[in-house]
Amino acid sequence: MMKNTLKVVLLTSMLPFAASAAEEMTPWYVGGGLGVNNYEPNCDQKTMKVCGEDDPYAWDVFGGYLFNDYFGVELGYRDLGRAEWTDYSNKLNDVGARGMSLGLVAFYPFADKWSLSAEAGAMNYLISNKKQWNTEYYSDSGIAPFVGAGIGYNFTDNLKLAAKYRRYENLDEEKWNTLSMESNYWGLELSYRFGSAKAAPVAAVVAPVVVAADADSDNDGVVDRLDKCPNTPSNHKVDANGCTVYELATTKHDLGGILFANDSAVINQASFADLEKLANYMKKNPEHTVIIEGHASNVGKASYNMSLSERRANSVAQALENKYGISSNRIKSVGYGITKPIAQGNTAEAHKQNRRIEAIVTGTEKRAVLK
Repeated sequence: MMKNTLKVVLLTSMLPFAASAAEEMTPWYVGGGLGVNNYEPNCDQKTMKVCGEDDPYAWDVFGGYLFNDYFGVELGYRDLGRAEWTDYSNKLNDVGARGMSLGLVAFYPFADKWSLSAEAGAMNYLISNKKQWNTEYYSDSGIAPFVGAGIGYNFTDNLKLAAKYRRYENLDEEKWNTLSMESNYWGLELSYRFGSAKAAPVAAVVAPVVVAADADSDNDGVVDRLDKCPNTPSNHKVDANGCTVYELATTKHDLGGILFANDSAVINQASFADLEKLANYMKKNPEHTVIIEGHASNVGKASYNMSLSERRANSVAQALENKYGISSNRIKSVGYGITKPIAQGNTAEAHKQNRRIEAIVTGTEKRAVLK
């Protein structure tokens, strides 16, 4: 028992060393408690014939870490004291439990320096019976859950005294199935939190900080203390964090040089130079896709011109795939017939300009939105 106690004392005393020099309260604290304990059932156990005198005094040492002012975790060592009775075989039983504990603790300040607490956790206990003045010793171990509540008073920022109640369940000896007990504990605990309260800054140093915080060095409309993207260009639109706002750009690739002969869907040899430029652009931007739009001149029936424009679009799409190796899932072709002329009139030049292919390239390029 003394070896385990020494381990806990050393552990809890070493935890705060790294932070003890800081000029502020640390999350670490240590402490110890003393109280009385009552095992249940006491004289109600069927194995008891005559009740003896209990040694009800219990004690514990612990170390804790606060996640914030309201919630923390504690590791400790607890000795719950002992109880004596004489069983029906006229043998003296001397039973007690002790062990390591781990639990979560919640705090609720309700008045100046006063606070309520609640806790829940588990104790890795060793329960032993020094039967017949230790001539028939046996023991067993297990895990017992516990809950507790308390009220505390802070004498200083560091020193706190608390009254505690804890209830332990399932303190059982299962090797011989002779003990099945619970426990009620009442006691006082004194704890010490490491560090010191940090003094509030003097008013004189606050003024220049406020002035600096309201400056807008890059003139984007967001003050420096909120600006997560300093030095943005002056003509860029920015968001609430001072960062450039971007939009997805849709690019129309000009293929006006690809024209077709009258009533033809065959690509002119002279047009492959423009088609190669499109293919090279697609290879450099593998995330982009293209829609090939076919058009026709207003000569003949509209239905025939619609079919002709579709064949022209398919001809260019196949050239991109077969000649230049652009994947078919990146290419779409569609015909518009005579519905989208770029030259009006019934002249030979207008018809020539309308027998064309246009390519609409769409990608995920980010483009800065300008003011």
